[in-house]
Amino acid sequence: MISSARLKILVDAPPRPEAAYVLYWMQQSQRAEFNPALEYALEQANALDLPLLVCFGLTAFPEANVRHYDFMLRGLAEVRRRLAERGVGFVIRKEPPHELARRLAADAALVVCDRGYLKIQRTWRARLAQGLAQDPHRRLVQVEGDVVVPVEVASDKHEYAARTIRPRIHRAWDDHLDHLQPRPVRRRADGLDVAGDIDLDNVPGVLAGLKIDATVGPVQRFAPGEGAARERLQAFVARDLARYGELRGKPEANVASHMSPYLHFGQISPVEIALTARRAPASDSRASYLEELVVRRELAMNHAFYEPGYDTYDVLPDWARKTLAAHAADPRPHLYTRAQFEAAETHDPYWNAAMREMRATGYMHNHLRMYWGKKILHWSATPQEAFETILALNNRWFLDGRDANSFTNVGWIFGLHDRPWGPQPVFGTVRSMGANTFKKFDADAYVRQVTWLEAAERG
Repeated sequence: MISSARLKILVDAPPRPEAAYVLYWMQQSQRAEFNPALEYALEQANALDLPLLVCFGLTAFPEANVRHYDFMLRGLAEVRRRLAERGVGFVIRKEPPHELARRLAADAALVVCDRGYLKIQRTWRARLAQGLAQDPHRRLVQVEGDVVVPVEVASDKHEYAARTIRPRIHRAWDDHLDHLQPRPVRRRADGLDVAGDIDLDNVPGVLAGLKIDATVGPVQRFAPGEGAARERLQAFVARDLARYGELRGKPEANVASHMSPYLHFGQISPVEIALTARRAPASDSRASYLEELVVRRELAMNHAFYEPGYDTYDVLPDWARKTLAAHAADPRPHLYTRAQFEAAETHDPYWNAAMREMRATGYMHNHLRMYWGKKILHWSATPQEAFETILALNNRWFLDGRDANSFTNVGWIFGLHDRPWGPQPVFGTVRSMGANTFKKFDADAYVRQVTWLEAAERG
């Protein structure tokens, strides 16, 4: 069953009686399996004895570059293949997503879309709803499939911290951890005459034709697509989950699940991840992993959904902005420009290694991400400058940048979802991180690991 809590009718109208297909506009949930929006659309298509057409609009996404588009497009090539095997049509065009969906809705009985929480994603859906509510009137149903607990079920307000949203999520998650079975396809879409204009068999050629930043290139460390995501997940559960609680704070131990790029592009469902992890024996490690996957991640969705300024300095808690302002004139032990940070040209070899890992692979271990961000705050002329630098580098280099989770992580560096700590220069009562960080793991081994990763990326 697809929980009714995942469904939201954006335009209330009956299905059009004479239509060529049911349309699913895919945007956030870029996968052909364990996708509630896809399966709901198939249910509707089967009930109407119509084929299902999936569309994807390729457009400029703020701050996305070749690294991001390469990962996404290669994943979509797999989606197209898997959908074709099921008998579902797929079309991708170079067009704003909501405009493509509205154009194809002219021949659709109804339209289904998935859900995203960022401002641009919500704007696209609102504009599509406005268009479909006009003549011709079209039914539009949104299906929430990239969180475990639907955001408004988890909470009806902006939550202060993990401790305030945790009990709400724990009370609700069993009701939403359903194994989603693929629906049969009653009418195949093989005969639909709907063409795209993007050649997913030639991703380099597509990238060359896009007006995007090509100076941040693709990475080899993470193979894209839902198949690769499931392979990584299975390996993590079999090999590393039992050690996760003990070793997750040690970057050199490499026990992370590495699900974040796949979650960002919707190439795997968080429900599928949680169900797979829960099949492992109960342990503190399993509980720690589910805390990160569900509670912490969905706290970030809560933040992006209820705070329109999630990507701005002004959204930080009052106490944090006040204490940082009070210490804005404190002497900094070092001062670096954004260019120096980006080039990994600081005095700190461990910080530089973290920046190099980010540039080379699109990834950085969470423990290092915290240190990386805290030191930019420590070594910038003002907290506002530090915020802008962190956000810009985060969005440019990380595969999972420009994400509710990463926007929230940036805010945490400045006190979001945290509490006041003992006062320190520059930080005030915002939590700081210093040399003691490196007593918790083998930092020199981590530096050697990054050097090896850089060499691997260079081929």
